[in-house]
Amino acid sequence: HVQLVESGGGLVQPGGSLRLSCVASGSIFSISSMGWYRQAPGKQRELVASITSGGSTNYADSVKGRFTISRDNAKNTVYLQMNSLKPEDTAVYYCKVRSTVPIDYWGQGTQVTVSP
Repeated sequence: HVQLVESGGGLVQPGGSLRLSCVASGSIFSISSMGWYRQAPGKQRELVASITSGGSTNYADSVKGRFTISRDNAKNTVYLQMNSLKPEDTAVYYCKVRSTVPIDYWGQGTQVTVSP
C-alpha cells in the first residue's frame, strides 16, 4: 500500500507565496518521477510541474518563472514553491508519484485559493 500526503495549501492574496509538500510512504520500491497537477472547477486536470529522479524539471508555461519544484529523494518528498500567485492559480493541487515499475500514485489533493 502506497500513501501520498500533501500539505501546504490554503488561502493567499494575489502576489503571495505558498509551499506545497508531498510525502510518499509505503511499498514504493523505487520512485521515478514526481510531479504536481492541478484542477480548477470546470476544467481538466493539468500538469503544473514535474521532476525526474535525476533532477530534470518541466513546467507548464503558465507557471514558469513563478513556481519551483524540488525533491528530497532520501525522504521521498516533493515540494512546490509557488511565488507571485495569481487568482488563476486557484485550484486543487494533486501530487503524483510514478514508480519505476511503472505505476502512478496520486495524493488526495490540497486546495489553493488566491483571492484578495
